[in-house]
Amino acid sequence: MKDVSAYISKYLGDYKPYKTYWNYEDGCVLMGCIQLYRATGEKAYRDFVMDYLWQYVNDKGEIINYETRQYNIDSINCSKALFFAFEETDDKRYRKAIEYTMQRLREHPRTAAGNFWHKELYPQQVWLDGLYMAQPFYMQYEMDFDRMARVADITGQLKTARDLLYNAEKGLCYHACDTAKEQPWANKETGCSPNFWLRSMGWYLMALVDCLGLVSEQIFEHYKAIEVLLKEGIRGILRYQDKESGLFYQVIDHPEAEGNYLETSGSAMVAYALMKGARLGALSDEKYTPIGMRVFESLIERKLLEGEDGRMHLTDICKVAGLGPGEKRDGSVAYYLSEPKCSDDSKGVGPMMMAYAEYMMAKARVDA
Repeated sequence: MKDVSAYISKYLGDYKPYKTYWNYEDGCVLMGCIQLYRATGEKAYRDFVMDYLWQYVNDKGEIINYETRQYNIDSINCSKALFFAFEETDDKRYRKAIEYTMQRLREHPRTAAGNFWHKELYPQQVWLDGLYMAQPFYMQYEMDFDRMARVADITGQLKTARDLLYNAEKGLCYHACDTAKEQPWANKETGCSPNFWLRSMGWYLMALVDCLGLVSEQIFEHYKAIEVLLKEGIRGILRYQDKESGLFYQVIDHPEAEGNYLETSGSAMVAYALMKGARLGALSDEKYTPIGMRVFESLIERKLLEGEDGRMHLTDICKVAGLGPGEKRDGSVAYYLSEPKCSDDSKGVGPMMMAYAEYMMAKARVDA
């Protein structure tokens, strides 16, 4: 297999923050580093995380570039790295920053059913993306600092989102639901968007497996509820795995659509969920670890390619996709296939790093 570690080392060495404010894209790379550090013990991964956080968390525990006015659930993702920093250093600034983020979550608007809005720009909307951004942070806070008092809120939000978005015939979840049923893209009866976008299913599966990895098995009811959702989601997505490559299409269930392609970020997320779910014992190790390893190996073979500059690039990453506001971004198949592809975007590289950490641990188990 190609030298994935060398690519990641070069990528991190050249990395510039994705946005000027606290953002989920940087959070994907931070989580990739944390998981690679735990899998390998290589200090460079730890140093990257600590250097990043030191720039933005002051001695009062304030995240100086946190954008509070947007009520943007995406912003929570980057704060997951604060737990790691506090664990590694016992520096109280990180404990305060965790509380600072949790206060943002306490203040976050919710739908009538109790789910966090995606953001103020998307009121009353539940997106699969947002489940990954917020729920694992919330779960770790409950495990570490709140005596598991509000775990029912987390599992309740995951189950409600599934009930809103799941299509039993397809075995997949729609990208989003407008619970007010007002957006042009929303189904007038269900509020759901019209199609199944790979990266959104990837966010969903990663949210479930990460929450499962955090929740105490002592609260069996909640552990089991998340496990059931993960198994259902994995069964659903694997129905659409491309037989030749082992990867997954940008619009999951329309491989025949002109312009559809095997997309990198979502395929990496599925690989991660498969291998981590098997490592945790929620999925059959014997059955699902080889599937996850194959997805990852194929991803590296087919998508980590040498460019004209002589450097390796992680290709075929959907740059961005969303819904609305208003008439913009209608959720059609044509819309998802109109969004540009790019290389080396953190939304693809971060999940690939997470999957690589799981791959190394899976390979060690297989080879043992």
